[in-house]
Amino acid sequence: MSVFTRSRKTTVLGGIALAGASALVLAGCAGGGTGGETSAPPATEERDLTLSIGTVLPQTGSLAFLGPPEEAGVGLAVAEINEAAKGITVEVEYGDSGDTDNKAYETTVPRLLGNGVQALIGAASSGVTKLFLDQAVGAGVITFSPANTSPDFTTWDDDNLYWRTAPSDLLQGEVLGNLIAEDGNSSLGIIYLNDAYGTGLEAALTETFESTGGSVVASESYNAGDTNFSAQVSSILAQNPDAIAVIGFEETSTIVPTFVSSGFAGDKFYFVDGNLSQWGADMPVDIAGSKGTLPGPKLADDFQERVSAQWLEQGDGSELEDFSYAGESYDAVVLLALAALAANSTTPADIAGSLQEVSGGSGEGEKCDTFADCADIILGGGVADYDGYSGGVAFDEAGDPTEATIGVYQYEDGNNYVRIN
Repeated sequence: MSVFTRSRKTTVLGGIALAGASALVLAGCAGGGTGGETSAPPATEERDLTLSIGTVLPQTGSLAFLGPPEEAGVGLAVAEINEAAKGITVEVEYGDSGDTDNKAYETTVPRLLGNGVQALIGAASSGVTKLFLDQAVGAGVITFSPANTSPDFTTWDDDNLYWRTAPSDLLQGEVLGNLIAEDGNSSLGIIYLNDAYGTGLEAALTETFESTGGSVVASESYNAGDTNFSAQVSSILAQNPDAIAVIGFEETSTIVPTFVSSGFAGDKFYFVDGNLSQWGADMPVDIAGSKGTLPGPKLADDFQERVSAQWLEQGDGSELEDFSYAGESYDAVVLLALAALAANSTTPADIAGSLQEVSGGSGEGEKCDTFADCADIILGGGVADYDGYSGGVAFDEAGDPTEATIGVYQYEDGNNYVRIN
């Protein structure tokens, strides 16, 4: 076991990591929502709330491939919450986060805050969120990211207004490092984006891989907006690593061919959530056999069908090809709505005060896995403990999920990946 901050524990087994020291305790307490002795359930409490949210998700920039599944997850949650008619209506306004290069968030965030949203969903990029989080905190608005993984947010001075359904890179780095070692590699080269996301994940990966007895023989960074990676590639290949980890975004489709054209095998790369994409023809070399990691449990077929149908309705008419962080985005909206119901308020501070409870991170809630079922528990006077498509969640006091899964994926012919663990 590896110990994380605030005594969170992670067990890594066969490529899947489950974080949650409190999981067994919570399971044992499930169903104990009201406590005491009562002869009949409490009367249903009426609600009439309107929750306004805005998305700061990547429609453009280096993580644009994550935009469709994340926006579709948000849209599906909004539609299903409103259809359930449980005393809360959710209104959503979509906006582009862009990336740290095109800075679309500089227009989006002020517009959404000016329109009076109670919560921002986003950004996907940790680096982007860092650039507007203080602005949102200053406005008294919740920032809820479905995909931020930088460990830095755990200790951010956020007035309890920052939350995320994606686990810290301390977890993904451990899973990836163990995977690379288990595959028989004793030496590793790393090329990583020099930002909050890349540096945090590089550090976690290095620590874990070297703890297995392996050696990181070269680690080279690059900056956002770079288009030539020859110097980093030459430096890494000079050390003759068994495998190469690429930590970055869409520029991966330039980095990998540079390695391959210099003689490195296309099946010995390891990717992370930022570049585990269904590359297809966008990756000009064959990477069949290469692997990667992505937070989130395996999505149920019915959820994939529902979120795909949602994207056809709200998107640009294209099919949804990637489901990365769709579950985390869906759960972010559901948790916000449940917290608003539990607080009987849409004031951001009140919602934030109930998020840990409805996630199962505090109290003795009754397990439930749909918004409607959880809402019924709350309206009936009980405490709901929502388990969603991103996992059990169970927020700790810093707004980090303590129950999370990291999946392992492998590329097949055609440069598209499938889940293998």
